[in-house]
Amino acid sequence: MTVRQGILALKKPAGMTSHDCVGKIRRIFSTKKVGHTGTLDPEVTGVLPICIGRATKIAEYMSDYGKEYIGEVTLGFSTETEDAHGEKVMEKQVDEDIDVSKIREILQSLTGEIEQIPPMYSAVKVNGKKLYEYARQGLQVERPKRKVTIYELELLNEEKVLQKENPVFSFRVKCSKGTYVRTLAVTIGEKLGYPAHMSSLIRTASGPFSLRDCVTFEELENTESALENFLFPLEKGIAHFPKWTVDEATEAQVRNGSVLPKPKELEQSPFGVYNEEGKCLAIYQLHPSKPGLIKPAKVLAIE
Repeated sequence: MTVRQGILALKKPAGMTSHDCVGKIRRIFSTKKVGHTGTLDPEVTGVLPICIGRATKIAEYMSDYGKEYIGEVTLGFSTETEDAHGEKVMEKQVDEDIDVSKIREILQSLTGEIEQIPPMYSAVKVNGKKLYEYARQGLQVERPKRKVTIYELELLNEEKVLQKENPVFSFRVKCSKGTYVRTLAVTIGEKLGYPAHMSSLIRTASGPFSLRDCVTFEELENTESALENFLFPLEKGIAHFPKWTVDEATEAQVRNGSVLPKPKELEQSPFGVYNEEGKCLAIYQLHPSKPGLIKPAKVLAIE
């Protein structure tokens, strides 16, 4: 039986949780060793990297990826979930055309490091319990502010005026891990003077994986090609780490999880350790208590 190893760039459909997607991939690939790299809200579509087999060992290092989204904002009412699927909580008719230059100014003001308060309908934990669990019980709890970084924020509308009859606009955002794009949509609306919500959202990139890399469930289920042909090597998932290539003698030590002298050229941690064939053997880090040494954070056994 073929042992399938690698990273699948899934184009997640609407209506499925990330956990649902993992379950379906387990069935398609006939393996239990499957893990996603960070949740994507059920109604959000787009790029969801999924690790299979040996690649599950690096999933935790992929959750810190920066992300890119295309979002649509509708002005005029907000919802309890901050997207199109929650109950209305505030409504105000848009009674004026809006100059899009004003929207561009707001987007510019939100670029860089900003503070967000996670929405009540989110998986952030407070006192060991997820916020959406409180929300479903009708409870409001104090939510911790978090700092996130907006690297790029671009308006996609080409018209000069946003018509009051159809107060909808779209933007593209590149942002750090932990950014709530739903909350960003609400903030933009507030700055325009109107309640707002995220009416649709698609993730167009997660780290090195983009929509053009993605495959759908339908393609996986109907393909006549071998399933492993859809997988990227795990090395693509950690390509952002510094790289150290070792000889055969050192490779044997790395496979055994040995503590090693720090190579002079590496000052950042963690980093990937590769053999001469280009396969990643392990993730190493600077030793926390022994300067000049490095220790394994994760050994990636190669069959």
